[in-house]
Amino acid sequence: RPDSGYSRAILNPKGGLISHVGEGNRKDIRNAVEAASKSASWSTNNGHNRAQILFYLAENLEARREEFALRLQQQCGGRKSVAELEVDTSISRLFTYAAWADKFDGATHSTPMRSIAMSVHEPHGIVGVVCPDENPLLGFIALVAPCIAMGNRVVVVPSEQHPLSATDLYQVLDTSDVPAGVVNLVCGDKLSLGTVLAEHDNVDAVWFYGDQAGAAAIEAAAARNLKVTWTNAGKRYDWVNGAEAQGQAFLRRATQVKTIWAPYGE
Repeated sequence: RPDSGYSRAILNPKGGLISHVGEGNRKDIRNAVEAASKSASWSTNNGHNRAQILFYLAENLEARREEFALRLQQQCGGRKSVAELEVDTSISRLFTYAAWADKFDGATHSTPMRSIAMSVHEPHGIVGVVCPDENPLLGFIALVAPCIAMGNRVVVVPSEQHPLSATDLYQVLDTSDVPAGVVNLVCGDKLSLGTVLAEHDNVDAVWFYGDQAGAAAIEAAAARNLKVTWTNAGKRYDWVNGAEAQGQAFLRRATQVKTIWAPYGE
């Protein structure tokens, strides 16, 4: 139930009512960040355990493949084969990041003195994620999966126009051993909610995928507290294309690098 008590109507391409979702506001974002703060153990959990949970999540989504494809068709229209491709790509993306969860682990470097410098990848902590409107299921998973694979907790604003794929997915998250508070959903206006995330001092990073004006507004809001940001600067991603919307670039953005110097003698 949203703090405001208001809801947002979700319509199909012909203008027919599908359902309603809660209209999130600033208080809902604060509550979601508080819930994420209480799940800090996810960030200290080892990569192998996170990988096992992500594999389980992918398997459970695969078991409901037809249901999610029908939901995508209901929201976005189009052919069934296109919806099935999005679900199949979403499942594949989860398996990919499950495999990366315990392997994206930094490097060692030589130094001019008798020591070793170790660059360790660590999660930011709490990441605000504002999802694109296109490919509502795949866009959600393509952004959330690398974040949680690396140990972040997320507060997510799903597709503003088609949020039902994300709200349905929460049932799968709930039955896949994903701890409470790791993934938190707040539906509503992406720019206003994204701005609240950017301004929140307990949110460590924010990702925004929308138009160029929205990206600029998020970066301006985040500059006030020197928050890490990653926006698409108005660029439209091909989320189905793994070469463009998957891989180490997303994992790098989901982590920060800590350098440890270890001196040694003869």
